[in-house]
Amino acid sequence: MADIVRRGRLRKPALRRGANMLAALMAASALLLATQGVAAAASTKHANAKTSGAKANKASASRPAAREAKARTARKASAAEARTAAAAKGAPRNKAAAASSSAALQQASSAEARLIAVYELFGRGQPRPALAKARDLVRDYPNFQLAQLVYADLLATQVPPAHAFSDATGIGRLRSDPAMADLREESRRRLQALRDRPPAGTVPSQFLALSTRSRYAIAVDASRSRLYLLENSDKGLQLVADYYVSVGKSGIGKATEGDARTPLGVYYVTSSLDPKSLRDFYGAGALPINYPNPYDVRRGKTGSGIWLHGTPPQQFSRAPLASDGCVVMANPDLKQLLRKVQIGATPVVTAPSLQWIPRPQAEKEAQTFTSAISAWKDARANGNEAQLKKFYLPDFQRSSSSNKKNTDGFSVLHDEVEYAQGKRVQFKDMSFLHWRDGDDTMVATFGEVFEGEKSGRTRRQYWLRQGSEWKLFHEEILG
Repeated sequence: MADIVRRGRLRKPALRRGANMLAALMAASALLLATQGVAAAASTKHANAKTSGAKANKASASRPAAREAKARTARKASAAEARTAAAAKGAPRNKAAAASSSAALQQASSAEARLIAVYELFGRGQPRPALAKARDLVRDYPNFQLAQLVYADLLATQVPPAHAFSDATGIGRLRSDPAMADLREESRRRLQALRDRPPAGTVPSQFLALSTRSRYAIAVDASRSRLYLLENSDKGLQLVADYYVSVGKSGIGKATEGDARTPLGVYYVTSSLDPKSLRDFYGAGALPINYPNPYDVRRGKTGSGIWLHGTPPQQFSRAPLASDGCVVMANPDLKQLLRKVQIGATPVVTAPSLQWIPRPQAEKEAQTFTSAISAWKDARANGNEAQLKKFYLPDFQRSSSSNKKNTDGFSVLHDEVEYAQGKRVQFKDMSFLHWRDGDDTMVATFGEVFEGEKSGRTRRQYWLRQGSEWKLFHEEILG
């Protein structure tokens, strides 16, 4: 990638001709993110820029002729504006929509927001301010390859066509280089995610309930190459930031060790690795997650070492499909995330695409599952071991934080019934994370304190829906 950047900066005219698709993407980004009529201004500006050289060489042209040329340009701009209004179905149509677009930029990472601002300026027909902002951006983030490419392309627009060189071989090489396609796809996904924002007051459908002990939650939308950070408070989950990410080079749906795919499911951050203990390849640090979780193990999935981590110092971001299965972020973005996560308490959902649902709908679905877990609690308290067993699948297993090895859960069920029988128990800090991918599963985490005890323990249970009933297939005692 560095070779492409160097080649582009040294051979600006060739890049200008070889990167026409990128220039078109920049114009399209303005159409997507700016208000109506902006693209018409861009057309006028570019038309004036293209004719400026010819006007300079025709100093003897009469003023009436110049006025007529100006009138023709105005008529063309008017027609372009009409076409733009018809085509810009996705563009914001009012001040509220424009404000939403601005909010989207504020939620992007600093470098990304600055790159999108460059796109918008270019789309508004302001190539010189766009160039200035691009210059500042690559100065501050010299390893941001996409920004370098945009900067080089903007530099090339300053070269008059009459002075551009023809280099068919160089152009063909640039167009066919896979890295160029990766950069175009990275740009497209950044724009898509910043234009198509989650509706206000919604949460990812997996987060039905989240204890306030979990201050933050993470959701990854692979289709958008986007990681969403949600803050949890007494007002519920709210989106506070989102970042561009890369996933496995072979895509998503990890099944076996070494398949270079990112797993899909509900996970938790298990630790935070000091960057001093890691190779530069992992950047600012790493957050391992508990893949394979018990549901993955139940389905025979293998593999390990799935992390959220950064990038090497010489690389700001990676292509959308670039990792060996991890979720990879730019180092400045990862540093923000590292300050938020809580070991063992921050959930991480990785999905092909996220479905955002209203918070009241999530609460309603959580209430439906609450009735199932309450029935389990009552059966245990009643001391009816036969009735309690009906809540478990035959291959139910249990593990603990002190002993990772799975044991036959039924071997301890009798002891549990004896201990809980007749005692009042309080459940607190309940979290319900819902996952559907053929099966319907629920990951329930909660603390329990029995009457007369000063402290209790935390359980994480994995439930599977069978017909109209929920069945337990795995339980972890966390502490």
